Amino acid sequence: MNIRLALYELARIHRLPSARMHALFALAELDAQPTQLQQRFWRVVALLAAGLGGFGIVMWVAANWGSLGRAGQFALLQGWVLLTALAAWRSATLRTPMGLLCLLGTGALFAYYGQTYQTGADAWQLFALWAVLSLPLCLGVRSDVLWFPWAMVACSAIGLWTYAHTGHRWRFDDSDLPIHLVGWGMGVLLITVLSPWARHWVGETHWSQRLAMLALAVNVTLTSLAGLLWRSEVSPHYFLGLALMCGAGGMLMQRQWFDIVGLSAAVLCVDTLLVAGLARILFDGGGIDTMGRLLLIGLVAAGLLAVSVAVVMRRQSTVLAASRPQGATA
Repeated sequence: MNIRLALYELARIHRLPSARMHALFALAELDAQPTQLQQRFWRVVALLAAGLGGFGIVMWVAANWGSLGRAGQFALLQGWVLLTALAAWRSATLRTPMGLLCLLGTGALFAYYGQTYQTGADAWQLFALWAVLSLPLCLGVRSDVLWFPWAMVACSAIGLWTYAHTGHRWRFDDSDLPIHLVGWGMGVLLITVLSPWARHWVGETHWSQRLAMLALAVNVTLTSLAGLLWRSEVSPHYFLGLALMCGAGGMLMQRQWFDIVGLSAAVLCVDTLLVAGLARILFDGGGIDTMGRLLLIGLVAAGLLAVSVAVVMRRQSTVLAASRPQGATA
């Protein structure tokens, strides 16, 4: 609930006079300047400036690309990476925005190298090399601003690696199961690297870990659904994916690992796989007309969603109550 509306409701219930109501609002400090406003404001301004500056450099390079020779093009991209890395190293104030520019410039340099010399490498190798070589930069800056795009690069490398090792097409045969399991394992490893356990080394990674969780959940769910619906026989992908998402949901229910976004994604994936499994059973069998089957699937899906939301919200309330200091009121 909005705090201001809650205070108005509290004043109405207790019939506070105008003077006491103004005193209550003064204690709540709703009109006071937020704490650390100036520090956060200039940090956001610096990040926006870095993003707009990087976009401007890209547009300038694109507009003058034809007038630059190959040596000039490489020198420009390498100079971009070198100067931004040097600025991130020497200036604590500009470390995060310059680190972001250096990360983006590194990817641009690798992409240009691959297009210029046509090495024949798979696309996943570019993203993997980008992630590995920019890892020291992220460890040095220790900011979620860098870890978030780094997680996107790493997830792209994992997905493209799986695609390359399944014949450059999304296959879901039993022989491809080890490839998908390795991809899932790398996703779990990525989440572990970005977890609070490693905060001493990686710094703040709250949103980047959530991104890795969502990427793994989508990957496992789509692969499991393909294993369920792709062939006449149900593939082991389905059962293993369902087990993995159930295990992830059970782990994220624990207080020390609780995360509302990750738990919601895991529960939604479990619900999706269960409803898809029910649909497979009903349409493979007989005895009910099509409308009856669809009605049953809809009722089960609605019931599962309602129960899941209730369980997740109740667990969140329990975790918040347990983490509240002793003697504090709700």
